Amino acid sequence: MKFEGIYTPVVTPHTDNFGIDEERFCAVIDMLIDAGVAGLIVAGTTGEYYAQTNEERVRLMTLAKTQINDRVPLIVGTGAIRTEDSIYFAQQAKLAGADALLVSTPPYAYPTSREIALHAQAVDREANLPCMLYNYPGRMCVNMDEETLDRLGRSPNFCAIKESSGDPNRLHMLAREYPHIQLSCGMDDQALEFFAWGARSWVCAGSNFAPEAHISLYRACAVEGDFNKGRRIMSAMLPLMSVLEQGGKFVQCIKHGLTLRGIDAGPPRKPLQPLNKDDKRQLAEVIDTMKKTIAVIENEGQA
Repeated sequence: MKFEGIYTPVVTPHTDNFGIDEERFCAVIDMLIDAGVAGLIVAGTTGEYYAQTNEERVRLMTLAKTQINDRVPLIVGTGAIRTEDSIYFAQQAKLAGADALLVSTPPYAYPTSREIALHAQAVDREANLPCMLYNYPGRMCVNMDEETLDRLGRSPNFCAIKESSGDPNRLHMLAREYPHIQLSCGMDDQALEFFAWGARSWVCAGSNFAPEAHISLYRACAVEGDFNKGRRIMSAMLPLMSVLEQGGKFVQCIKHGLTLRGIDAGPPRKPLQPLNKDDKRQLAEVIDTMKKTIAVIENEGQA
């Protein structure tokens, strides 16, 4: 499977009493597809999978597949502490008709390189679907290192990696030593560097509410090869990225950004709390400024 373009880890809209709002979930999917994203990810961190029951996760992957209706690929996250649970979600994803899986390191358990590989291989054996690995040591505590990648590279199903370590040395290592594993940007403020090193896809939570901006940067760098334009767009996006990452309010910011766009994403599930008024105002201001700046840049190119 080729991963090219913007892949959005879809938020899970909630009602005021924290129930899943299926109607708005479907509205988000339609909006993102209409905006031009290349694929959708269900049960990613941005979707708050960790705060959902097994039944809710299966329901959302099934609902997403139906709503997408083969317009774009569906990737389903299998994140869980126990390998048995990840296998279950992979099996259910296959039954739902998922096109690929997102396979992360089990959190909290602190597995070794070999144990990470064995975990992923067990998921692969049961589902036999294309897999995008997800390296996020900031949440999982450990890296998918060379030993892990060497073991997993023997299966053609492990065809991509979302790299979210933030370590430029890992970016260089992946691009040079593992060209057979497609490189996907998983660190928003390094998107320009990822594209310079050959990444053809970007898994970005901010595309939930600003898909056009993320597509603009992808198109400038990965499609047009215009890194001068790309640097200008990236510069316009950096203030937003800073706001998203500060203070541990990432999911809340993504959900409120979607609400500002016109689809009320509701509150995050506890223990997370909604943004306060000052946070909401700051987010709205940086989004507005970013959109205006990128519009000017794009219009210059059409003049």
